[in-house]
Amino acid sequence: MAIETWLTKVRSAISSKPSPPPAKKTNVGILAFEVATLMSKLLHVWRSLSDAALARLRHHLINLDGVRKLVSHDDAVLLRLACAELADALRVAAHSVAALATRCADPFLRDFGDAFADFADTGRDPHRWVVSTWKDMDTRAHKMDKQVAATAALRRAMEDLADAEHGLRKLLHSGGRSLSATNISVAAEQQQLIFAKKQEVKHLKHTSLWACTFDAVVSSLARVAFTILARIKLVFGAGHDHRPTPLHRSLTLSSAVHPSVDVHVQSPPPLSRKSMSMEEALLDHHHQRQSVVAKRSGFFEHSSAALVPPPGTLGAAALAPRYAGVIISIERMARSPSLVGAEERDELYGMLTASVRAKLGARLRGTVAAAEPGLAEQWRAAVGGMLEWLAPMAHATVRWQAERSLEQQRKTTTRRETTLLVQTLQMADRGKVEGAMAELLVGLNYLCRFHKEMMLLLDAGHGAAADRHATQVRMEQETGRTCIQTV
Repeated sequence: MAIETWLTKVRSAISSKPSPPPAKKTNVGILAFEVATLMSKLLHVWRSLSDAALARLRHHLINLDGVRKLVSHDDAVLLRLACAELADALRVAAHSVAALATRCADPFLRDFGDAFADFADTGRDPHRWVVSTWKDMDTRAHKMDKQVAATAALRRAMEDLADAEHGLRKLLHSGGRSLSATNISVAAEQQQLIFAKKQEVKHLKHTSLWACTFDAVVSSLARVAFTILARIKLVFGAGHDHRPTPLHRSLTLSSAVHPSVDVHVQSPPPLSRKSMSMEEALLDHHHQRQSVVAKRSGFFEHSSAALVPPPGTLGAAALAPRYAGVIISIERMARSPSLVGAEERDELYGMLTASVRAKLGARLRGTVAAAEPGLAEQWRAAVGGMLEWLAPMAHATVRWQAERSLEQQRKTTTRRETTLLVQTLQMADRGKVEGAMAELLVGLNYLCRFHKEMMLLLDAGHGAAADRHATQVRMEQETGRTCIQTV
């Protein structure tokens, strides 16, 4: 009976599948550079939600004359656009974090993608990934800054090492079998440089993201992503219906970002960081969310949809960068209309679309006025006044495009300020922009023609004076000769 029991246990042990060993935590390695870029993006979004950045958005950016004239007069619309852009930037970064999370050993970290989507739609944070206090978040951001900087230094050191090794190989190859004394000395110095660079690279690999595990990196990124999302929803008052609601409490003075819908209800005074921690504010926000049905509502899908330019805008027609270039060219020519030649005018005219040319032709028809100093001064003031509010949007459009280009995305530097979509021509009304451009071109045409006529008159005056001077000299010479003959 004992033998049968023993055999039963053996058969059971053989037939049962062995439990898989725990997943081994691996280092980030060569992916450190991609991780550094991702960290930089998340930190940039976080700093775009600082008190100073939000105050700049609320009291400056959405009140720019160009934004009011061409995009919208409604504060809520403009703030909703800014909120959608920040949320979409976070969505893209979180997607990259989710891709890294698949390499983690911790099953909770591997589930980051689903957990983040659930938190966006329901406010649930079972893993408590939202950073609890401002001090903790500042400390975490400072640490990530140092990791990003160390990783950037590692990239430079590795590039320098590769260049040094390539230079040594080239030197040895060019010398053939025998090297001169000078080349031997140079090769020895190069070898010492390579050794020093290898030591530097080894040190930086230990201090940068290279030596960090995927679990450690994703854990840090997950906490930052969750905290940013909580900050966005709290500051902009993004409710479950995806429409901004008035803030009754806030983390800081940022409560002024979104105006109260009911002007008769006075909101409580904003609280400072000392009087209210992030944990308390987010807990209050979480309690407000308890009545929300735990159902996916597509928070990020709605944010992405809000960034699609509506019909009638320059973004919908894919004309924002082109018109920005035209406006910047007009601004440059308006500074020195006397220097604008036929080639520059032809180049500018070639940049215009058919619709702008039609508006310009209709505007110029029957309005050819004589060149007068008073009228020229009026046009100069009118063109300058229009460029004061239109040119900043054109420059912002160029910056916005550059900041989102592939080369810029590869950089790991943390920018302190960003250009928001609301500042650009992307959402601007196409008809209004084209009307303003036509008016600018009419004014520029008059200023250029006025300066050209003034130059012709000036040249003519100089010619007449030169003729008078030549006649006087000739008369003096003839008089001189007569005197000499008389003597």
